[in-house]
Amino acid sequence: MRLILVRHPQPLVAPGVCYGSSDLPAAPDDIVRVHTALLASASIPPGTPVYASPLQRCAVLAGRLGAHTLDARLAEMDFGAWELRSWDDIPRAEVDAWAADLANYRPGGGENVLQVAARVAAFRAELLDQRQHEDQHQQAAIICHAGTIRVLVALEAGLKTGLPLEEIALRAAAAPHKIAYGETVILEAVA
Repeated sequence: MRLILVRHPQPLVAPGVCYGSSDLPAAPDDIVRVHTALLASASIPPGTPVYASPLQRCAVLAGRLGAHTLDARLAEMDFGAWELRSWDDIPRAEVDAWAADLANYRPGGGENVLQVAARVAAFRAELLDQRQHEDQHQQAAIICHAGTIRVLVALEAGLKTGLPLEEIALRAAAAPHKIAYGETVILEAVA
């Protein structure tokens, strides 16, 4: 099954601020830019089911694409007390503790990477199971976050080689963050 992953438009937030699960709006001009680019490229063919994170920076774009399903499992990582704080204001010892245990440390008391990977994996498994029983849709569009996209990419590679979820989560966390706002990533997902 083809998964068309689209990162949300740029949120309205100052540079250098931690904003994982915070429900920030996207910049209106960037919503238009990303929507226009998706239509112009025909990246999401008509009739393709659209799923999105419920955070407004994703949900608004999904709404412009038409009928869609919001799913909380697609949300970005919850950084707890780190949310909406400048990365420079977060104590270095806390950041170092997270770096020392990426899979299990809960930044700011929020989620850990393993929890994020588990919920994204549950979404992926359910989606592939549903679509296996429906002949008309062999693809789906997912409007989500860079972290969610990195987990989905790591899941695809890791599940093919039989990696445990913790190793998949670590690979997603270690992947360089190079996904631009509005960027599309295509995955061929195998059940």
